[in-house]
This record gives sequence, C-alpha cells and structure tokens, in this order.
Amino acid sequence: MGIENQALIFSTNNLPGFDQMALDLNSLNQTISNPEIIFTLRFYYWTGDWLSIGYHQKEIPPHWEKLLLNNEIKIVRRPSGGGAVLHSGGITYALTFRKSHYKNLSYEMVNKWLIKSFRELGINLHNGNLRKSPITNNCFGTSLISDIVDQDGFKRIGSAQYRKKGAFLQHGEIQTNPSKDLWFKLFNEKAPPKLNLDLTNDEIVHHLRNSFLENKSNIRFKNIVMDSNNIQNYQDKIS
Repeated sequence: MGIENQALIFSTNNLPGFDQMALDLNSLNQTISNPEIIFTLRFYYWTGDWLSIGYHQKEIPPHWEKLLLNNEIKIVRRPSGGGAVLHSGGITYALTFRKSHYKNLSYEMVNKWLIKSFRELGINLHNGNLRKSPITNNCFGTSLISDIVDQDGFKRIGSAQYRKKGAFLQHGEIQTNPSKDLWFKLFNEKAPPKLNLDLTNDEIVHHLRNSFLENKSNIRFKNIVMDSNNIQNYQDKIS
C-alpha cells in the first residue's frame, strides 16, 4: 500500500433506509472505479425503525407486512446477504474495499478491531461459534463465527457482505439499545438488553472510528462531511 492510497471516511448521518442503502452502493461504486481508494468507512443511524432484509431472503412473513401497513416498521432490502436486521437504536457500519485487500479487511480483521475496541470501553465480546447456518428471518437469532456475541450469549454485532466486480461492501449492525417491544413483535424472541455502557452512540462511533484508523500511516485519509448537499450529490450519481 503506497502513500498515495486513499481511504474515504464519511461523517455520521441519520437517514431513511432507502437513502442509506443508496449511499452504501455509491461508496462501493467509488471503490470499484477509483484505483486509489483502499477502503471507505461509514457509520450511520436510521431515521425511524427499519427492518433490512438480506439480498437472498425470498419472502416477507405476513406479520411483518401487517407491521409495515400499520406504520410500526419500515422495510428495505439490503444488497448484502444474511437474515433480517432490526435497525432501532443501534449503530450501522459500512465498509467497502477491493478483493486485493481482503486479507487486511476481512471478517476476521474487522471482528478483531471491534472486539478490541469494545474491550477498551469495558465490554467483553467474542466471536460466535457456528460455521454455517441457513438464512433465518432474524439475523440475530444465530451466531456464526463471523458474528460477535457478549458474555451472556447475546449476539451484539452481525455482519454480511455484497460482492461486485472484485470489490466488497460489508455491512454490520451494532445492537446497543434495540426496541424490546418491536423486536418481540418481529421475531417472537427476547431482544438483547441495552449495552452496558455510559456512552452515547456518537461517543461509541468516535472511539470505533479512531480505533480503526490506528496504525494506518501509509494511507491518506479524506474526511467527507455528509451534509444535505453532499447527500443529494451522491444520490444523483447512482440514480
């Protein structure tokens, strides 16, 4: 990785699910088209309560459709795989990179970063133990080795990828304080409890971002503020 290699680091924003997925795909397209870009990194929140369903999920259960019609949830399809994820009170990360850097930006590397970062904040997490599992309605109902669970066995972070033209988009959801009521309505399961940290999501994101960028002095970082004008420009590029 030469000194001219670049990483795009986007500021945190809060948008509806369709806009967030569009921005992630735009980051992936930039990674594909610009050979200087090593990776892009984005943390974000969702406006309202959203359920994102994986690319390969074929059907939506009738009770999800009822919740959608009652305006209790909004639903968007992710380009990445895996099961459905409730985005309510948590933090989403999106990382894009090319295949040539997979050894440096794989599930394993990302999990090590997340586990180390939360350990520094006082939370002990570890990898799940399943090597393979069928796609389920609830992404957080199973814990693959690419997932991260807490000491009580609750899955805290689930990740999934989408591959295009030799590049990757990796999504991950960090469940910090999911809606217990909505979680049960969707999955008929108990939600993970609130993450035991006296920090806001913004403070957690600040720590995760700084931790990820450590020891990368050979990469030139470009910080991009996602204001309303920038967001419209990125959406126009892929419309």
